[in-house]
Amino acid sequence: MSSPIVAIVGRPNVGKSTLFNRLVGAPTAVVHGAPGTTRDRLYGSVEWGGRTFTVVDTGGINAQTELDQAVTAQVDLAIREADVIVFVTDIRDGPIPVDLEVADRLRRINKPVLLVGNKGDSPRDRSHTSELYELGLDEPTIVSAIRGIGTGDLLDEIIRRLPDEPDSADEADDTEISVAIVGRPNVGKSSLLNNVLGESRVVVNEQPGTTRDAIDTQFDYAGRKLRLIDTAGIRRRGRIEPGVETYSVLRATRAIDRAEIAIVMLDAQEAVTAQDTHVAGYVHEAAKGCVIALNKWDLVPPDPEAGALYLQELRKGLHFLDYAPIIFLSAKTGLHVNRVLDEVLNVADQRDRRIPTATVNEFVQKVAAEHPFARQGKALKILYATQASVRPPTFVFFVNEPELLHFAYRRYLENRLRREFGFEGTGIRLVFRRRGD
Repeated sequence: MSSPIVAIVGRPNVGKSTLFNRLVGAPTAVVHGAPGTTRDRLYGSVEWGGRTFTVVDTGGINAQTELDQAVTAQVDLAIREADVIVFVTDIRDGPIPVDLEVADRLRRINKPVLLVGNKGDSPRDRSHTSELYELGLDEPTIVSAIRGIGTGDLLDEIIRRLPDEPDSADEADDTEISVAIVGRPNVGKSSLLNNVLGESRVVVNEQPGTTRDAIDTQFDYAGRKLRLIDTAGIRRRGRIEPGVETYSVLRATRAIDRAEIAIVMLDAQEAVTAQDTHVAGYVHEAAKGCVIALNKWDLVPPDPEAGALYLQELRKGLHFLDYAPIIFLSAKTGLHVNRVLDEVLNVADQRDRRIPTATVNEFVQKVAAEHPFARQGKALKILYATQASVRPPTFVFFVNEPELLHFAYRRYLENRLRREFGFEGTGIRLVFRRRGD
């Protein structure tokens, strides 16, 4: 099921990034994903009031270059991709011309817009609230992102405006494998899609996806039903790079949310970029299946050692996806395209793999004895473990004190699980609970 998108927009220095950090990092919000995977994160997953949504930060616009154009272009992209828009202003400054222009655009759309007056740290600051009514939007929500004042009320307002959750009857066929083709502009996503469909020759039907210009394509391959979610509509990066790059990632995250497996496409002619890392990091944190497709291999000069060198650099750049298979291909010529689909099917099988509880317990007790863990003079004791679910494979560990757990030990247990049972190409989740919970 796709996670609703909440986009934070506004001009520089109004506190968008501070508000983003507060929403995804506050103790009352649950942030999904392990630390240490990506830097300068643009997105975060938040739970509040029984709902989960993805919040996207649009910070980083260069205030020194064509400010009005940059901010309004960013808002246009938010209008296209987001389900709820949070428009942040500085309550101390009051509305300025850029704010008025953004508000004018937002008044014309048929999407929920929340006006937020940030930096309302004191009663004196909040006394300027009436000035925000000049923007012609609904009643503003006043917060202090840096101090956490009013952010609970803001989250309540966001939840009220999220789209309704789909009925279970609307979910995809359980036997169908949904696959998102993601990556930055010009890496060959459309070429791969066209090549795949040309090879399969069995297109069942086409129907609109959840994004405005994406198309879901259903087809059969090797006797299995697949649904390809194309993100080829991602705009090319222009002069306003931060805003466009942000929403390229946003569209990819929406496609990843809807998919079981993501084909992360990279350009063999270029090094791993920050945008590559953002998209790949989201796949990892969402615990989706993943196949890394290194495209345009036909354009790399022949060299017996090229493959090993590329593989080494790619593993270094995307170290958190060390479990994902890598395919060297050419979407243009068709080189190894079928191998990508073969790996997709293999990863799908790994996501459905279930290990008996007795086997899990025997294994866990063995690895815990080989490498015990203690913190602050207390030993972590794993009392019981079981695989709770599939898609993704999820293991629940009952321990004496969950707060003793360290990320490094979690990583150790995950690596040993993979070494013993496989799970190639799929994220797995480890949940630690106190006995009796």
